[in-house]
Amino acid sequence: MKKLKTAIIGCGAISKTHLDAIKKCHVAELVYATDTDINKAMKAASAYGCSFHADYRRIIADPDIDVMHICTPHYLHSSMAIEAMRNKKHVLIEKPMATSVDDAKQMISVSKETGMKLGVCFQNRYNTLSAKIKEILASGKLGKLKGAKAFVTWHRDSEYYKSSDWKGSWEKEGGGLLINQAIHTLDLLQWFIGEIHSLKGSYSSTLLDDIIEVEDTANAVIRFKNGVNAIFFATNCYVENSPVYIELLLSNGVIRLGSNLTVQYNNGKQETYCEKNSNTGEKSYWGDSHSRLIQDFYNSIVNSYDFPIDGEQGIIALKMVKAIYESSDTGSWVEL
Repeated sequence: MKKLKTAIIGCGAISKTHLDAIKKCHVAELVYATDTDINKAMKAASAYGCSFHADYRRIIADPDIDVMHICTPHYLHSSMAIEAMRNKKHVLIEKPMATSVDDAKQMISVSKETGMKLGVCFQNRYNTLSAKIKEILASGKLGKLKGAKAFVTWHRDSEYYKSSDWKGSWEKEGGGLLINQAIHTLDLLQWFIGEIHSLKGSYSSTLLDDIIEVEDTANAVIRFKNGVNAIFFATNCYVENSPVYIELLLSNGVIRLGSNLTVQYNNGKQETYCEKNSNTGEKSYWGDSHSRLIQDFYNSIVNSYDFPIDGEQGIIALKMVKAIYESSDTGSWVEL
Protein backbone atom coordinates (compact mmCIF):
# COMPACT_ATOMS: atom_id res chain seq x y z
CA MET A 1 0.00 0.00 0.00
CA LYS A 2 1.26 3.45 -0.92
CA LYS A 3 1.66 5.55 2.18
CA LEU A 4 0.30 9.07 2.55
CA LYS A 5 3.17 11.54 2.59
CA THR A 6 2.81 13.88 5.53
CA ALA A 7 4.18 17.19 6.79
CA ILE A 8 3.66 19.04 10.05
CA ILE A 9 3.60 22.84 10.32
CA GLY A 10 4.51 24.06 13.78
CA CYS A 11 6.94 22.17 16.00
CA GLY A 12 5.84 23.53 19.37
CA ALA A 13 4.53 21.72 22.44
CA ILE A 14 1.65 19.81 20.82
CA SER A 15 3.70 18.68 17.82
CA LYS A 16 5.28 15.74 19.66
CA THR A 17 1.86 14.18 20.15
CA HIS A 18 1.17 14.46 16.41
CA LEU A 19 4.62 13.27 15.41
CA ASP A 20 4.42 10.22 17.68
CA ALA A 21 1.04 9.31 16.22
CA ILE A 22 2.19 9.79 12.62
CA LYS A 23 5.16 7.48 13.17
CA LYS A 24 2.83 4.81 14.57
CA CYS A 25 0.37 5.11 11.69
CA HIS A 26 0.97 2.34 9.15
CA VAL A 27 -0.49 4.36 6.25
CA ALA A 28 1.48 7.57 6.92
CA GLU A 29 5.03 8.57 6.02
CA LEU A 30 6.44 11.66 7.74
CA VAL A 31 8.38 13.72 5.19
CA TYR A 32 8.76 17.23 6.65
CA ALA A 33 8.80 19.04 9.98
CA THR A 34 8.30 22.77 9.42
CA ASP A 35 8.64 25.75 11.73
CA THR A 36 9.67 29.38 11.35
CA ASP A 37 12.06 28.65 14.21
CA ILE A 38 14.49 26.50 12.24
CA ASN A 39 15.99 25.05 15.41
CA LYS A 40 12.62 23.59 16.40
CA ALA A 41 12.18 22.13 12.93
CA MET A 42 15.68 20.64 12.98
CA LYS A 43 15.14 19.12 16.41
CA ALA A 44 11.88 17.48 15.33
CA ALA A 45 13.42 16.23 12.09
CA SER A 46 16.34 14.71 13.95
CA ALA A 47 14.08 12.99 16.47
CA TYR A 48 11.64 11.58 13.90
CA GLY A 49 13.86 10.93 10.89
CA CYS A 50 12.46 13.37 8.37
CA SER A 51 13.51 16.52 6.50
CA PHE A 52 12.97 20.02 7.86
CA HIS A 53 12.16 23.45 6.51
CA ALA A 54 11.48 26.97 7.79
CA ASP A 55 9.13 28.01 4.96
CA TYR A 56 5.77 26.25 5.21
CA ARG A 57 4.68 27.62 1.82
CA ARG A 58 7.41 25.61 0.12
CA ILE A 59 6.02 22.48 1.74
CA ILE A 60 2.39 23.31 0.94
CA ALA A 61 3.40 23.77 -2.70
CA ASP A 62 5.10 20.36 -2.82
CA PRO A 63 2.83 18.15 -4.99
CA ASP A 64 4.12 14.99 -3.31
CA ILE A 65 2.69 15.90 0.11
CA ASP A 66 -0.76 14.45 0.77
CA VAL A 67 -1.53 15.51 4.35
CA MET A 68 -0.72 18.59 6.43
CA HIS A 69 -0.87 18.72 10.22
CA ILE A 70 -1.30 22.33 11.36
CA CYS A 71 -0.07 22.87 14.93
CA THR A 72 0.66 26.59 14.81
CA PRO A 73 -0.64 29.52 16.89
CA HIS A 74 -4.39 30.01 16.54
CA TYR A 75 -4.34 33.09 14.32
CA LEU A 76 -2.45 31.20 11.60
CA HIS A 77 -4.83 28.23 11.41
CA SER A 78 -7.35 29.37 8.84
CA SER A 79 -4.98 30.90 6.28
CA MET A 80 -2.64 27.91 6.39
CA ALA A 81 -5.48 25.39 6.13
CA ILE A 82 -7.09 27.18 3.20
CA GLU A 83 -3.80 27.45 1.34
CA ALA A 84 -3.03 23.78 1.97
CA MET A 85 -6.44 22.55 0.79
CA ARG A 86 -6.22 24.68 -2.35
CA ASN A 87 -2.91 22.94 -3.01
CA LYS A 88 -4.65 19.54 -2.79
CA LYS A 89 -3.63 18.66 0.75
CA HIS A 90 -5.86 17.03 3.34
CA VAL A 91 -5.65 19.04 6.57
CA LEU A 92 -5.75 17.96 10.20
CA ILE A 93 -5.75 21.03 12.41
CA GLU A 94 -5.47 21.64 16.12
CA LYS A 95 -8.35 23.34 17.89
CA PRO A 96 -9.65 25.94 17.54
CA MET A 97 -9.98 25.55 13.80
CA ALA A 98 -9.94 29.37 13.53
CA THR A 99 -10.15 32.47 15.69
CA SER A 100 -13.41 33.62 14.09
CA VAL A 101 -16.56 31.87 12.94
CA ASP A 102 -16.35 33.55 9.52
CA ASP A 103 -12.85 32.16 8.95
CA ALA A 104 -14.02 28.71 10.02
CA LYS A 105 -16.92 28.88 7.56
CA GLN A 106 -14.50 29.77 4.77
CA MET A 107 -12.37 26.75 5.67
CA ILE A 108 -15.44 24.51 5.42
CA SER A 109 -16.33 26.01 2.03
CA VAL A 110 -12.82 25.45 0.67
CA SER A 111 -12.86 21.85 1.92
CA LYS A 112 -16.08 21.24 0.00
CA GLU A 113 -14.85 23.05 -3.12
CA THR A 114 -11.55 21.17 -3.29
CA GLY A 115 -12.71 17.79 -2.03
CA MET A 116 -9.93 17.83 0.56
CA LYS A 117 -10.67 16.53 4.04
CA LEU A 118 -10.59 18.97 6.94
CA GLY A 119 -10.28 17.40 10.40
CA VAL A 120 -10.27 19.18 13.76
CA CYS A 121 -8.55 17.81 16.86
CA PHE A 122 -11.22 17.38 19.50
CA GLN A 123 -9.52 14.24 20.73
CA ASN A 124 -11.58 13.84 23.91
CA ARG A 125 -14.35 12.36 21.76
CA TYR A 126 -11.98 9.42 21.25
CA ASN A 127 -11.48 8.74 24.95
CA THR A 128 -12.91 5.39 26.00
CA LEU A 129 -15.01 7.01 28.73
CA SER A 130 -16.51 9.52 26.30
CA ALA A 131 -17.42 6.68 23.96
CA LYS A 132 -18.97 4.79 26.88
CA ILE A 133 -21.16 7.78 27.72
CA LYS A 134 -22.39 7.95 24.12
CA GLU A 135 -23.14 4.22 24.29
CA ILE A 136 -25.11 4.59 27.54
CA LEU A 137 -27.08 7.56 26.24
CA ALA A 138 -27.91 5.74 23.00
CA SER A 139 -29.08 2.64 24.89
CA GLY A 140 -31.82 4.61 26.64
CA LYS A 141 -31.41 2.62 29.87
CA LEU A 142 -30.99 5.78 31.93
CA GLY A 143 -34.02 7.40 30.39
CA LYS A 144 -34.36 10.96 29.20
CA LEU A 145 -31.75 13.67 29.65
CA LYS A 146 -32.91 16.28 32.15
CA GLY A 147 -29.91 18.53 32.79
CA ALA A 148 -26.14 18.81 32.90
CA LYS A 149 -23.23 20.64 34.48
CA ALA A 150 -19.56 20.89 33.61
CA PHE A 151 -16.56 22.33 35.43
CA VAL A 152 -13.06 23.05 34.13
CA THR A 153 -10.74 24.00 37.01
CA TRP A 154 -7.19 24.30 35.77
CA HIS A 155 -4.11 26.34 36.55
CA ARG A 156 -2.17 28.51 34.11
CA ASP A 157 0.32 30.92 35.65
CA SER A 158 2.17 33.93 34.29
CA GLU A 159 5.01 31.76 32.99
CA TYR A 160 2.58 29.88 30.76
CA TYR A 161 1.46 33.08 29.07
CA LYS A 162 4.94 34.55 28.89
CA SER A 163 6.26 31.41 27.17
CA SER A 164 5.03 32.63 23.77
CA ASP A 165 4.15 35.93 22.12
CA TRP A 166 0.64 34.92 21.02
CA LYS A 167 -1.04 33.51 24.13
CA GLY A 168 -3.21 35.90 26.11
CA SER A 169 -3.98 38.05 23.05
CA TRP A 170 -7.40 38.62 21.49
CA GLU A 171 -5.80 39.13 18.08
CA LYS A 172 -3.52 36.10 18.05
CA GLU A 173 -5.08 33.58 20.44
CA GLY A 174 -8.64 34.65 19.70
CA GLY A 175 -9.51 34.59 23.38
CA GLY A 176 -8.19 32.90 26.49
CA LEU A 177 -9.39 30.06 28.67
CA LEU A 178 -12.50 29.41 26.58
CA ILE A 179 -10.92 29.14 23.15
CA ASN A 180 -7.75 27.35 24.27
CA GLN A 181 -8.63 25.01 27.14
CA ALA A 182 -12.37 24.87 27.91
CA ILE A 183 -13.35 24.50 24.25
CA HIS A 184 -12.79 20.74 24.62
CA THR A 185 -15.42 20.50 27.36
CA LEU A 186 -17.88 22.65 25.42
CA ASP A 187 -17.41 20.27 22.49
CA LEU A 188 -18.13 17.24 24.66
CA LEU A 189 -21.24 18.84 26.16
CA GLN A 190 -22.85 19.44 22.78
CA TRP A 191 -21.68 16.03 21.52
CA PHE A 192 -23.36 14.30 24.46
CA ILE A 193 -26.53 16.40 24.64
CA GLY A 194 -27.36 17.67 21.15
CA GLU A 195 -27.92 20.86 19.18
CA ILE A 196 -27.77 24.14 21.06
CA HIS A 197 -30.58 26.68 20.98
CA SER A 198 -29.03 29.57 22.90
CA LEU A 199 -26.79 30.52 25.79
CA LYS A 200 -26.06 33.30 28.20
CA GLY A 201 -22.60 33.68 29.67
CA SER A 202 -19.94 35.94 31.05
CA TYR A 203 -16.17 36.08 31.22
CA SER A 204 -13.54 37.94 33.22
CA SER A 205 -9.86 38.10 34.00
CA THR A 206 -9.75 37.66 37.76
CA LEU A 207 -6.17 36.76 38.58
CA LEU A 208 -4.04 37.43 35.52
CA ASP A 209 -5.48 40.76 34.38
CA ASP A 210 -2.08 42.44 34.66
CA ILE A 211 -0.55 39.82 32.32
CA ILE A 212 -3.22 38.93 29.75
CA GLU A 213 -5.94 40.89 27.97
CA VAL A 214 -8.19 37.84 27.55
CA GLU A 215 -10.35 35.90 30.01
CA ASP A 216 -9.12 33.44 32.63
CA THR A 217 -12.60 32.65 34.02
CA ALA A 218 -16.00 32.13 32.37
CA ASN A 219 -19.46 30.68 32.94
CA ALA A 220 -22.59 30.02 30.94
CA VAL A 221 -26.11 28.66 31.02
CA ILE A 222 -26.69 26.66 27.85
CA ARG A 223 -30.13 25.81 26.45
CA PHE A 224 -30.33 22.86 24.08
CA LYS A 225 -33.00 22.31 21.44
CA ASN A 226 -34.16 19.12 23.18
CA GLY A 227 -35.10 21.11 26.28
CA VAL A 228 -32.03 20.27 28.36
CA ASN A 229 -30.30 23.09 30.25
CA ALA A 230 -26.64 22.93 31.28
CA ILE A 231 -24.52 25.05 33.57
CA PHE A 232 -20.86 25.54 32.72
CA PHE A 233 -17.97 27.02 34.69
CA ALA A 234 -14.30 27.23 33.74
CA THR A 235 -11.21 28.89 35.17
CA ASN A 236 -7.45 28.89 34.72
CA CYS A 237 -7.02 30.32 38.22
CA TYR A 238 -7.49 27.15 40.26
CA VAL A 239 -4.80 25.97 42.68
CA GLU A 240 -3.98 22.97 40.47
CA ASN A 241 -5.01 21.14 37.32
CA SER A 242 -8.02 19.10 38.37
CA PRO A 243 -9.80 16.57 36.16
CA VAL A 244 -12.58 18.11 34.12
CA TYR A 245 -15.97 17.19 35.59
CA ILE A 246 -19.15 16.58 33.61
CA GLU A 247 -22.44 15.42 35.12
CA LEU A 248 -25.47 14.36 33.10
CA LEU A 249 -28.79 14.02 34.93
CA LEU A 250 -31.29 11.59 33.43
CA SER A 251 -34.72 10.37 34.48
CA ASN A 252 -33.35 7.01 35.68
CA GLY A 253 -29.98 8.05 37.09
CA VAL A 254 -26.90 10.19 36.73
CA ILE A 255 -23.63 9.97 34.77
CA ARG A 256 -20.53 11.50 36.38
CA LEU A 257 -17.32 11.91 34.40
CA GLY A 258 -14.12 12.92 36.18
CA SER A 259 -10.97 10.86 36.61
CA ASN A 260 -13.26 7.86 36.13
CA LEU A 261 -16.80 7.37 34.89
CA THR A 262 -19.53 6.60 37.42
CA VAL A 263 -23.08 5.64 36.47
CA GLN A 264 -25.54 5.76 39.36
CA TYR A 265 -29.09 4.45 38.92
CA ASN A 266 -32.12 5.65 40.86
CA ASN A 267 -32.47 2.17 42.37
CA GLY A 268 -29.05 2.47 44.02
CA LYS A 269 -27.08 0.39 41.52
CA GLN A 270 -23.72 1.89 40.56
CA GLU A 271 -21.20 1.15 37.81
CA THR A 272 -17.64 2.49 37.54
CA TYR A 273 -15.43 2.57 34.44
CA CYS A 274 -11.76 3.57 34.19
CA GLU A 275 -10.01 5.28 31.29
CA LYS A 276 -7.69 2.98 29.36
CA ASN A 277 -4.16 4.14 28.58
CA SER A 278 -4.60 7.25 30.70
CA ASN A 279 -1.72 9.68 30.41
CA THR A 280 -2.34 12.91 32.28
CA GLY A 281 1.13 14.35 31.65
CA GLU A 282 1.40 18.02 32.54
CA LYS A 283 -2.28 18.70 31.95
CA SER A 284 -5.58 17.24 33.12
CA TYR A 285 -6.87 15.11 30.26
CA TRP A 286 -9.03 12.01 30.09
CA GLY A 287 -6.41 9.86 28.49
CA ASP A 288 -4.28 10.55 25.45
CA SER A 289 -6.58 10.06 22.47
CA HIS A 290 -4.76 12.07 19.81
CA SER A 291 -3.34 8.84 18.38
CA ARG A 292 -6.77 7.30 17.88
CA LEU A 293 -8.07 10.48 16.27
CA ILE A 294 -5.07 10.78 13.95
CA GLN A 295 -5.26 7.12 12.94
CA ASP A 296 -8.96 7.55 12.16
CA PHE A 297 -8.22 10.64 10.04
CA TYR A 298 -5.75 8.70 7.90
CA ASN A 299 -8.08 5.72 7.65
CA SER A 300 -10.87 8.03 6.47
CA ILE A 301 -8.64 9.19 3.61
CA VAL A 302 -7.51 5.70 2.61
CA ASN A 303 -10.95 4.11 2.93
CA SER A 304 -12.96 7.10 1.66
CA TYR A 305 -15.33 7.66 4.57
CA ASP A 306 -16.36 10.86 6.31
CA PHE A 307 -14.08 11.84 9.18
CA PRO A 308 -16.33 12.27 12.26
CA ILE A 309 -14.86 15.61 13.39
CA ASP A 310 -14.84 17.56 10.15
CA GLY A 311 -15.19 21.31 9.78
CA GLU A 312 -18.95 21.22 10.34
CA GLN A 313 -18.36 19.52 13.69
CA GLY A 314 -15.29 21.54 14.58
CA ILE A 315 -17.07 24.88 14.20
CA ILE A 316 -19.76 24.10 16.81
CA ALA A 317 -17.58 24.58 19.90
CA LEU A 318 -16.04 27.69 18.32
CA LYS A 319 -19.54 29.13 17.90
CA MET A 320 -20.21 28.38 21.58
CA VAL A 321 -17.05 30.19 22.64
CA LYS A 322 -17.84 33.23 20.53
CA ALA A 323 -21.44 33.24 21.78
CA ILE A 324 -20.23 33.41 25.40
CA TYR A 325 -18.03 36.38 24.50
CA GLU A 326 -20.93 38.11 22.75
CA SER A 327 -23.34 37.37 25.59
CA SER A 328 -20.94 38.74 28.18
CA ASP A 329 -20.37 41.90 26.15
CA THR A 330 -24.07 42.53 25.49
CA GLY A 331 -25.69 41.03 28.58
CA SER A 332 -28.11 39.12 26.35
CA TRP A 333 -28.99 35.58 25.40
CA VAL A 334 -27.32 34.58 22.13
CA GLU A 335 -28.88 32.09 19.72
CA LEU A 336 -26.57 29.74 17.85
